[in-house]
Amino acid sequence: MASTSRFTRVALVVNAASRTGSEAYDEAHRRLSELGVAPDVAYPVRDPARLGDVLDSVTADGCDLVVVGGGDGTLSTAIDHLARHDMALGVLPLGTANDLARTLQVPAEIGAACETIANGKLVDIDVGGMGDQTFCNVASIGLAVGVTRALTPGLKRRLGPLAYPVATMRAYRQHRPFTTYLDFPDGDHESIRVDDTIAVAIGNGRYYGGGNVISPDSGIDDHSLDVYVIPRGTARERIGVVRRVRDGSFVDHDHVIHVTTARIRLRADPEQPINLDGEVVASTPQEFVVHRNALDVLVPEDSTAAAHDG
Repeated sequence: MASTSRFTRVALVVNAASRTGSEAYDEAHRRLSELGVAPDVAYPVRDPARLGDVLDSVTADGCDLVVVGGGDGTLSTAIDHLARHDMALGVLPLGTANDLARTLQVPAEIGAACETIANGKLVDIDVGGMGDQTFCNVASIGLAVGVTRALTPGLKRRLGPLAYPVATMRAYRQHRPFTTYLDFPDGDHESIRVDDTIAVAIGNGRYYGGGNVISPDSGIDDHSLDVYVIPRGTARERIGVVRRVRDGSFVDHDHVIHVTTARIRLRADPEQPINLDGEVVASTPQEFVVHRNALDVLVPEDSTAAAHDG
């Protein structure tokens, strides 16, 4: 049985509007209490618009462990409010994709996730930044924005993870290519222009889109962003890329531009909306950075996703 000696005040915040959130709140509260990590304050948030206010309240309340239940959008919002504060994050994966939990090797089952929070180890992870906003998994323009808009709550409830390929097919039929401009303020790469682009992604974590790998060497503790650009190309080239998306080896395809960097400026013509961890929040042009070791997170003892660098 775990003790609470390493945390003095615990908060539980669950997005009760997420795919499994309403059932998970009571179970998580009970199980954490049984494991010796009883929440001092607990919030089942049924209106997602209130999530930011609740997290601000928790931050001001002096909690040093915040357990957040929800999907990647909820966790991205949480990281926005918790990063660079003296507190730790516990993850309860309650969404459709759960890519951050997958990156951190946190188990999907609620009881096992609570065990991780009670008995796991503390690591610090990198967080992606865009202006005053943050992201844990990926920022993207192009096809991914269309996928996000096609991923309606009803589609996710009906199909679960299978909603992603269905939404991708719908988005592709409506997509219009654009020109991409990549600039590197630190001078580590020459500027890049790509005409007839269908997708650009800037990855901080390892997974996105329900378990697709950003690149074979990507990680949330490598202090860099993985950037890839996919031009439209021929049907044969597109099929070759799609076949290699799941394991991330598509970035080695001759048709794909892939670089790693700590800072990048992204422009597009015409201007493109930007998706951060499943939420369309801004538009190009924007600059992206990696914030090293910005957040402490609890992961399983055998997780190899990150270390604690201090």
